[in-house]
Amino acid sequence: MDYLVEIAIPTLLPIIGWVILLVIPLLLSVAYLTLAERKIIGWMQLRQGPSITGPFGLLQPIADALKLVFKEVIIPTKADNALFFLAPIITFVMAMVGWAVIPITGHSLANINVGVLYLLATSSLGVYGIIIAGWASNSQYAFLGAIRSSAQMISYELSLSMCIACVLLVSGSMNLVEIVYAQHHLPWYMHLVLLPVFVIFFISILAETNRHPFDLPEAESEIVAGYHVEYSSMPFALFFLGEYANMILGSAMATTLFLGGWLPWFGMSFIPGTLWFILKIMMCLFVFIWVRAALPRYRYDQLMRLNWKIFLPMTLVFFVVIACFVQFNI
Repeated sequence: MDYLVEIAIPTLLPIIGWVILLVIPLLLSVAYLTLAERKIIGWMQLRQGPSITGPFGLLQPIADALKLVFKEVIIPTKADNALFFLAPIITFVMAMVGWAVIPITGHSLANINVGVLYLLATSSLGVYGIIIAGWASNSQYAFLGAIRSSAQMISYELSLSMCIACVLLVSGSMNLVEIVYAQHHLPWYMHLVLLPVFVIFFISILAETNRHPFDLPEAESEIVAGYHVEYSSMPFALFFLGEYANMILGSAMATTLFLGGWLPWFGMSFIPGTLWFILKIMMCLFVFIWVRAALPRYRYDQLMRLNWKIFLPMTLVFFVVIACFVQFNI
């Protein structure tokens, strides 16, 4: 046993260090993404946004976090206590573990050859937290939000997977590092072919993360707050963190699969790769916020029609076209 401990501790310490270096900046990014969202939407609507707590409102995320920490945890009378607390943990953890395979500077925490499958698996498992929350709350509003979310996320995973399959065809690998390098050597016309695939992918990410205009699972005007209507204090904070962490993860996936990852644009190699990666993620997140400020919410039938009758047939067509390009070396 002592021998195993001597081997395990030196092996685990570097991994734990890398996990801490990844998780802490991610949590800070989630906190200040909420501030950026409120500020940008405020500017778009000719308002100031948060401006009182700290200089320029910079301490607002910290104030919000402290408020949630010290709030009372209220459990519904007929709720399933174990599942009620397990649901937000699942949602938050699934939003975090996907970062293990995201290559930020050509390296990732786990550089595995099936990184794409890993990302699809973790994003798919995230829906379980929402379904369990709706069931365990024993609330009709929460249960309706959970049903909506499960149908929505399962549906849009199909078009999302087909978009990723198109990228796999042109890169010839499921390793995310190799996918980034393969994009760098694609001919210009292949980038044009992949452009509409990227647009469908990004819209599908909006639906997967339950963001406007696809936030039907938590539509305030219809079902109060959806699957987390009965949550308060830290369990609610975990849902909140999970949603925004999923936004950043979805932007990182879009950056890695379509925008060249950490590699520079226009030959500007004097900018560090990490900064390029962050700038591309910030660009995607700005579009997330812009869409929320500009577009109204879809009806549920419109949401499903968009996927099953438009996106899925289009991605199948693009898949066949790209397969022909690759097969005949066009």
